[in-house]
Amino acid sequence: MLINTKIPVSYLFSKVKYEILFVMIIAVLVHFLTAQFENLIPVMPITIPAFIGTAISVLLSFKLNQSYDRWWEARKIWGSIVNDSRSLVLQLQSFVSKESQNEIKEIAFRHIAWCYSLGQNLRGLDPVENLEGYITKGDITEIKKQSNKPLALLQLNTLQIAALREKKSLEIFSHVQLNNTLVNFSNYMGMAERIKSTVFPITYRIFLHFFIYIFIVTLSIALRDIESYFEIPLLLVISTTFFLLEKSATHLQDPFRNRPTDTAVTAIARTIEINIKDLLKETVIPQPHQPENFYLS
Repeated sequence: MLINTKIPVSYLFSKVKYEILFVMIIAVLVHFLTAQFENLIPVMPITIPAFIGTAISVLLSFKLNQSYDRWWEARKIWGSIVNDSRSLVLQLQSFVSKESQNEIKEIAFRHIAWCYSLGQNLRGLDPVENLEGYITKGDITEIKKQSNKPLALLQLNTLQIAALREKKSLEIFSHVQLNNTLVNFSNYMGMAERIKSTVFPITYRIFLHFFIYIFIVTLSIALRDIESYFEIPLLLVISTTFFLLEKSATHLQDPFRNRPTDTAVTAIARTIEINIKDLLKETVIPQPHQPENFYLS
């Protein structure tokens, strides 16, 4: 997630460097052709590129809104995970009998592992990486048998809570309440997976780029009487603005791609770990996840 700090120009340039190169080639080529074949190429009224530019602005506005909605939904899902993670531990401490207090820590630590594993899984990374400090080797062996590692962790917690109920360490109504909380985690996981697996139509991006290049060509023809040392930089500035907005929308629409614009799932999982360990009165509590230059992962 980009934070409120200065974003390096190199980062912005890297996102549109190829588009800028194409625009420069197009601008130079069109300027050359209009100069060489001035009598064959008709005069282009400025209203034509102005109309195309307005249409591009409308399309960009729609894509930005839709992309931000996807990113914001992902952030709300993880916000709900934070809230219910706190509730889970509070419920365990309230419902489970004193004879089974050690199992509260085991379930809570397994839930911390679930948060990290879910974030890794959504980003296409190893969902079992760095979980040794939270779950046992037996748990790791068990979850490696399943394709969906976060779901396997959720299942282990569900089975352990059911075992507490069978040992009479948990009342039936408390069991129902805890089960509802675990079902919420399953729902949140499903909603995040839906965002990741639902692809924004790539044809929209292709058509948008096509219209931007058409806009550059028509604007270059309309500005044929302007000197190239002024015309070409002007075209580059205008097109770069369009391409940066389009690229921002493209990155926001996929909030789990391990990019600087991602939802900060690692930082959120660290916050959950800190909150849970505080509730458990642990002595060793990690520091909040720190930003990497201009973004928080």
